[in-house]
Amino acid sequence: MTPPIELSPPDITRWRRGGQPVPYVHVFDSGRPGPRVMVQALTHGNEICGAIAVDRLLADRPPLAAGRLTVAFANVEAYDSFDADDPYRSRCIDEDLNRVWSDAELDGSRDSVELRRARALRPYVDDAELLLDIHSMGEPCRPLMVCGTQDKNAAYARELGVPADLLIDTGHPSGLRMVERGGFGDPASPKRALLIECGQHWEQSSADVAWDTLLRFLALTGVVDRAWTTPRLSLPLPPRQRLVRVTEAVVAKTPQFHFLVPAVGLSVVEKAGTPIARDGDRVWLAPYDDTVLVMPGISNLKPGHTTVRLGRYEDPQAGHAGRPPKGE
Repeated sequence: MTPPIELSPPDITRWRRGGQPVPYVHVFDSGRPGPRVMVQALTHGNEICGAIAVDRLLADRPPLAAGRLTVAFANVEAYDSFDADDPYRSRCIDEDLNRVWSDAELDGSRDSVELRRARALRPYVDDAELLLDIHSMGEPCRPLMVCGTQDKNAAYARELGVPADLLIDTGHPSGLRMVERGGFGDPASPKRALLIECGQHWEQSSADVAWDTLLRFLALTGVVDRAWTTPRLSLPLPPRQRLVRVTEAVVAKTPQFHFLVPAVGLSVVEKAGTPIARDGDRVWLAPYDDTVLVMPGISNLKPGHTTVRLGRYEDPQAGHAGRPPKGE
C-alpha cells in the first residue's frame, strides 16, 4: 500500500534558468572570502521535501555573508514524471542518479538520463567544499544523517547538531554516491558532505526537517548569517546524537525476499542470531546483539536492491555533541 501523500510537488519551472549553462542550477557569490557550498535536492524525483526546501530558499534569497552558494535541482526529468497514483516510479528515469558518481561511470561510454545529468552537474559538485544532499525514505522512519563512509562527515554532522541519528556505512554496493565522490570520500581532504534522510517521502514532517536542516547547514558553513537563519527555525535540537555504524548491506536476490521481524527503520534486534529476513533458501541473521535495522524497504522491494543495512550504535550513552548557535 502506498503511504499517504501529504506534500504537493512545487512547480520548479521558474528556476530552470539560473544564469548557468546547466538548467536548474543557481550560483550566488557573496564577493567575500569563504567556503564554496552546494545544496542539492531531487537526486531522486519522488523525494518532494527537498524540492520544497530548495524552492523556498530560492524564493527567499537569503543575503550571503561569505563565500559562494550553489543550489541545484538534480533529477528534474524524474521529478516531472511524478504521479501521485504511482509515486515510486518517478524515483528515476533509467537508473539511480546516486550510484553513478565514480570517474569510471562519468568518464565511461554508458548513456542514461541520470548519467547525462550527473555529467552536467559534475563541475559544480567537484568545486564544492561543503555539500548537503537532501533526501527522504520509502518507509516511515525518524530523520537520519548519512555521513558516507567517513568519520569526518559524522563529526561535521555533530557540529550541525541534527538529526539525532547519524550513520556511517560501507558505501553502496550498487555504485558511488555523491557524498563519497572525490574529496568527500577522502579522509585527508578538508571537504565535507552530508546526506539528510528527512523522513518518509511524502510526510509533511519530512518537509519541515528538510527546511530546518538546510537552514542549520547554511549557518554552519558561514555562507549565510545566523541572524537570517535562526528566526526561521521551527524544530528543536535533539537532546543527543547517536552514531550507527553499518557493517553489511542486505541485497535481495529473489522476489521472495521477506522480513521475519518488523521492518521498522532504526529498530533494534536485541539478540545476535535472531532471524531477520529470508531470501529464497538463505536466512539473514542478526550479526550481533542490538543490531540496528537501517532503512528497511518493503514498499518497493525488488531483486538487486538493498533491502536493509545492518549496523550498531557506537555511543549509546553519548550526550548531545552539537551546541545551540548563539541566538537560538
